[in-house]
Formats: sequence, C-alpha cells, structure tokens
Amino acid sequence: MRYSAQSRKALTESFEGCRLKAYRDSKGVWTIGYGHTGGIVEEGMTCTQVQADIWLALDIAWAESVVNREVKLQLTQNEFDALVDFVFNCGAGNFHSSTLLRLVNAGRHAEAALEFEKWDHCSGQVVAGLLRRRQAEEALFLK
Repeated sequence: MRYSAQSRKALTESFEGCRLKAYRDSKGVWTIGYGHTGGIVEEGMTCTQVQADIWLALDIAWAESVVNREVKLQLTQNEFDALVDFVFNCGAGNFHSSTLLRLVNAGRHAEAALEFEKWDHCSGQVVAGLLRRRQAEEALFLK
C-alpha cells in the first residue's frame, strides 16, 4: 500500500515547531529545524527555512522506512502516519523494542493504541507536551 505524506507531515510539524537556530531539546541534544538532530547540529548553528523543510522531509522518509521495515501487517493510512510520527520522535531502537510494535504486528491494534501514552516521559519525568503528542498519535491511530 502506498501512503500519503501530507497528514503525518502536518502532525510532526505541529508538535516539533520550527526553530532556525540550534537549541537543546528536553534531553539536551542539539536540535534545529523541525526536531532535526542528525549528529551535525551544534551550538550556534543556524539554517534557512528551506533547509529545515529538506531535513524534515528526509527525517520523515527515514521514519517511514523504519515503520515499513518493522511492521509486518498492512496498516491504514492513519495507523501508518501515527507510527511514523512516533518513530520520528522516539527513534527506531525504541520502536523496535516496544510493546507497541509487538502488538501492531500481532494485529492487536486496539491494545497497541493504549501503548502510545506510555511514551510520555523524558529523563523519568512526565512531559505534558509528550503526553499531548502521544494522545494525538493514539487518536490518529484509532481514527
């Protein structure tokens, strides 16, 4: 199945926001644009809106490839989009080892949806913005 990128791009943009000057994220990682890290970001770095848009497209394509590789069942567009945003934000390793992925691959989607909100912590603390993001991913996944 071919999936459209528009809805997941909007979801990711809405939670990441765009910052054209490097900043440290909640884990202290240097970040720029729409949540781009990529190992090249450092203090004082700036980028243009065009570069931020390019990085976003590349980062989403990476997250799509992770979901396509890891998920063994066909997904709806909304399920795919929710999982892509999750991978974009939480990373491939976390997704690979998650109960969320295990339940999706077992076809237990209603149970899988309940797993999103478990990923609302950073450094052991609940982060309100992460909780809102996980709730949005869950709602999209179930839509």
